[in-house]
Amino acid sequence: MSMVPDVADSSRPGDAPRERGAGAWERLVPSGRNACVVGLQFGDEGKGQIVDAITDRFDYVTRFNGGNNAGHSVRIGDQKFALHLIPSGILNPSAINVIGNGVVVDPEGILAEIDGLVSRGVAVGENLKISTRAHVVLPWHKTQDRLMELALHKSRGEQDTIGTTGRGIGPCYADKAQRSTAVRMGDLLHPDLLLRQLQGAASVKNVMLAALAAHLDEPFEPFEPRQLHETLLGQARRLAPHLCDTSALLRQAMREGRRVLFEGANAALLDVDHGTFPFVTSSNTTALGIHAGAGVPGGSVSDVLGVVKCYTSRVGGGPSATQFDDETANHLRKVGNEFGTTTGRPRRIGWLDLMAVRYAAQLNGCTGLVCTGLAVLSGLKTIRAATEYRLAGKVLTEFPYSADDLWRVEPGYAEFPGFEESISDCRRYEDLPEAARRFVREIARFVEVPVRAVCVGPAREQMLPVPAAG
Repeated sequence: MSMVPDVADSSRPGDAPRERGAGAWERLVPSGRNACVVGLQFGDEGKGQIVDAITDRFDYVTRFNGGNNAGHSVRIGDQKFALHLIPSGILNPSAINVIGNGVVVDPEGILAEIDGLVSRGVAVGENLKISTRAHVVLPWHKTQDRLMELALHKSRGEQDTIGTTGRGIGPCYADKAQRSTAVRMGDLLHPDLLLRQLQGAASVKNVMLAALAAHLDEPFEPFEPRQLHETLLGQARRLAPHLCDTSALLRQAMREGRRVLFEGANAALLDVDHGTFPFVTSSNTTALGIHAGAGVPGGSVSDVLGVVKCYTSRVGGGPSATQFDDETANHLRKVGNEFGTTTGRPRRIGWLDLMAVRYAAQLNGCTGLVCTGLAVLSGLKTIRAATEYRLAGKVLTEFPYSADDLWRVEPGYAEFPGFEESISDCRRYEDLPEAARRFVREIARFVEVPVRAVCVGPAREQMLPVPAAG
C-alpha cells in the first residue's frame, strides 16, 4: 500500500511520500491483523492522531457509531484537519473509508465535510462508503434535541442536563428504536418511499414538538414534508455514489485477507450502556459496538488500542470524579487546547482517573494503551492520579454504575514527581525524563495493560513507540 503524504512540504495531501515513526506499527498492532482504536475516558483523547499514525497499514478504516457530534483532530505537517463523520483514514489516499450502519448521518453535515476536504486537496470519491442501513439525522431531530435540553434545564436545573451538542444525534437514535418515524440512508434513493416516510413522521413530530415548544414558551415552525423531501433528494443525488451495503463490503474484504481498522467515536465512559448514564451519548462507543455497528462477526478484531490522556477532560454535563478548578486546571486547559473540536466549548479539567481508565480498558478488552497529553503536564512540580474511590466511608473495588454515586465519590490520589522540561521535541521514548517515564509505567501497572506508545504532541512524528521493556 502507498504511504500517506507529508504535507509539510506540499500543500495537498497525496502529493509526496511521508515517513512513519520506526516501530509504531509493530508495537501498536502486534498481530498484524484487524484492529480498533477507542478512547478510554470522556472523548478528546487524541484518537484521530493514533488512527492516522497507523492507517497506511490498513485497507479499510471504519466508523461504527456516533454522528457528527464527534470530532477527531488530525495534524499533518502545518495543516490541521477536524473530522466529524468521515473516518480519519480519509487522509490516506490508499484506504477505503467506511461509515457503518451504527452511525447516524446528517446529509447536510457530511456534504459540508466532503466539500471542505476537497477544497483542501483531499480526494473524496470511491474511497468513501456509507451504509445504506445508517439512519438519517433530520431537521426535526435537531429541534427536538434543543427543546429537550431546555425542558430538562427548566425542570431539573443545569447539573442534570445532558450537555448535548444539539446535533440531533440522540433523537435520531431514539427514532431508530421507535422505528416508525425513522429514515435510513438507503431510503433516500427511493423518492416515493421517502415521501411517505417523511409525511408520516412529520405528522407525529409537528404535534409533539409544537406542544413541547408551547410548554417552554418557545417559537415553533411546523416542518413541511414535501419541502424536506425536495431538499433530501438533492442531497441524495450527491451521496448516491457513496451508498452501499458496507457490512457485505467489510465481510468480503476480510475473507480476502484485507486489514480493517475500526475507529471509535466519542469514548468508553460515554457509552450508552456502560458509561456514566444518563450523561452519555446515544450509541455503543466501546469495542463492544463494533460487531453490531459495522455488521461484522465476533472475533473480527485482534488488537484493541485504548487511548488514554494523561489527565482528564470532559465537555457537557455529567460527573467527573477528579475534576478541579484552579490555576493548574486553567494552565492545563490552555496548554492542552481543551476546547471541543465540534462545539468549541471549554472542557472541564481533572487529574488522571485510573479507576475509570482501568474499568474502560477491561470493558474494551484492550491489548495495548497509547498515552497522549503527557507534554501538557510539563512544568508541574507534582502530578496526581486517582487510584481508588471512597463512597460513604467504603472503598469501591469497581467503577460505580450510577452517575449519582460518581457525583459523590471521594477519589484517593497517588502523587508523582513532575518534570520541568518541555518534552515536545523528544523523538524517542528513551529521551523522556525519568519522571515522565515513571508516570507512564504506573499507568500500565495499574491498568494491567502495556503502554505501546506515548504522544508528546499532535503531529505524526510526536508519537513515540515504547520499547517492550517500558
